[in-house]
Amino acid sequence: MTPFAENPFAVLTLIAAPAVLANSCSVLSLGTGNRFARVVDRSRVLTKEMDGLTPDDPGFEKRMVQLERLQRRARMLIRALTLFYTALGAFVAAGLVSLVGAFLAEGTHATLFQATAGAGVVIGVLAVVGVASGCGLLVAETRLAVKSLYEEADLVHERWVHRGR
Repeated sequence: MTPFAENPFAVLTLIAAPAVLANSCSVLSLGTGNRFARVVDRSRVLTKEMDGLTPDDPGFEKRMVQLERLQRRARMLIRALTLFYTALGAFVAAGLVSLVGAFLAEGTHATLFQATAGAGVVIGVLAVVGVASGCGLLVAETRLAVKSLYEEADLVHERWVHRGR
């Protein structure tokens, strides 16, 4: 008698991990999408500010650097979203493949079962790599955001220092 026949909940256990990880990918995707929207909003504000400046203005170059950094952040966030969505689909696929594999384990299809088990593992590993890579991009993007925040604070400080004189 196989473990699946002894315990009817064993099949549910096989698909629980991919389901939890798929949910995590959904949450990461939502947060990343919100971050992307903030980058778009800040880019629009910065572009409007730059419309009122000339290239000789001392603040123009600093704003241009910020705009370029926002573009880099946007590219990183799009890559992270792509990785999260791909991982989400892979976790769902891994859950389905695991479910099929669980039913094949009950029968006499040993070769098909081994192929299915191998496919489930490969898909799951690719999904985990995708999530880890996406998280790495989010860390790098956060560092760029903090750098911009410090520069913006310096700009505000400079304005106030010049006003006081």
